[in-house]
Amino acid sequence: MQVPAGMSVAAVTFYLHGFVSSPSSTKVKYFADRLREHGIALHCPDFNAPSFRTMTVTRMLGQLEAEMARSGDAPATLIGSSLGGALAILAAARLQARVARLVLMAPAVMFAKPGHHLLPVERVEEWRRRGSLPFFHYAANEERELDYAFYEDSLRYEPFEAALAQPTLIFQGLRDASVDYRTVERFAQSRPNVMLSLLDDDHQLIASLPRMWNDMQPFLGIIE
Repeated sequence: MQVPAGMSVAAVTFYLHGFVSSPSSTKVKYFADRLREHGIALHCPDFNAPSFRTMTVTRMLGQLEAEMARSGDAPATLIGSSLGGALAILAAARLQARVARLVLMAPAVMFAKPGHHLLPVERVEEWRRRGSLPFFHYAANEERELDYAFYEDSLRYEPFEAALAQPTLIFQGLRDASVDYRTVERFAQSRPNVMLSLLDDDHQLIASLPRMWNDMQPFLGIIE
């Protein structure tokens, strides 16, 4: 996998963490360490701030836009995991000139859509009725409430249908119980600018970190 023609090294790089995750995740630390060895800082906005309970996709996009504006004018590389992958797709479509390329890991391209196996109709109805629901937050190691507004807001966005023009590299686990690899395959097959790597791994892709880094380096313009 080679660096896209005419593109430079991924000097401005953002990592977009997933749902109920944080900037202190295993993958963030792994890629931050590897990129640091090549003089590249990995910026990772905390989408849990100021409150996980009031998080929405719209707020996350706004946070990312603000962080990108502070980073200067150079087009950024977005690395996104799960919901962060869906966010990267939405940001790339919305801010085309500001995004150079994407690396997506198990992108949740159908996140919170009606009929999703992780959000059955009865659970969505309970969420609406109660106004919030508890979700186990892996970074905090505890359950935290999330307002129903998150679900309502997510329905405004269609990452699967987004007009994604930038060179994109996707890693997807074949044993992923959260993101169906067949959905990601369909997403990639309809876009000639997308390269998909299917891995014998689960949603976290922890066992595949060395393999992903090896494949990412030429795509990011990093020469060993």
